[in-house]
Amino acid sequence: MSFDASTLFLSLITSGIGFVLFVYGKKEGRPPQLVAGIVMSVYPYFVSNLLLNVLVGVGIIAVMWLAIRQGY
Repeated sequence: MSFDASTLFLSLITSGIGFVLFVYGKKEGRPPQLVAGIVMSVYPYFVSNLLLNVLVGVGIIAVMWLAIRQGY
């Protein structure tokens, strides 16, 4: 994990969004939001590049959106 200020700040935002998705998914019984919330909270620990961090986050949200659109 990088200790660059911008990467740490982005990781904080990403993990916050992941926490909100997790709580919503758990409360409403929505698996796509629950899984996306867990993944969004964990992946910043493994990605140290700022651009890659953003791309992975957008990818997770896109997969979640597609799962919701498919009816999951």
